[in-house]
Amino acid sequence: MTEQHIATPERNVYAADCPTRQVLDQVAHKWTVLIIGILCEGPHRYGQIARAVEGVSPRVLSRTLRDLERDGLVRRELLNASPPAVEYTLTPLGQGLEEIISPIRDWAERHLDEIHGARERFDDEAGQQDRTPWQRQKPMP
Repeated sequence: MTEQHIATPERNVYAADCPTRQVLDQVAHKWTVLIIGILCEGPHRYGQIARAVEGVSPRVLSRTLRDLERDGLVRRELLNASPPAVEYTLTPLGQGLEEIISPIRDWAERHLDEIHGARERFDDEAGQQDRTPWQRQKPMP
């Protein structure tokens, strides 16, 4: 049975000034979700993460890794190698987060076609609403 958390005045993610908002912002960020997913496979060096997570800029990747380390989700280890290298791994706290976000990534992949279909229908309807009634009529075959 999972532990149920009830919002308190000190911890209410719906309150604009609650510090839990900062935590939610970090763990729900797309780069966090993708980086955690890569690191759940095992330790990775910076370059390996950069190649695996396409589209992330070096600046954003560095900042995200630093933030994840600061939050205790990722451990950064300086390897005794020549040239010096750094390796990133998930901490136990980060592994717990992976258990939560992995189903979200899976859901996104599983429902991609449905989402795209819904977007197309919405965009078509929104485009139709901008027209006069006689322009909305579909042409007869």
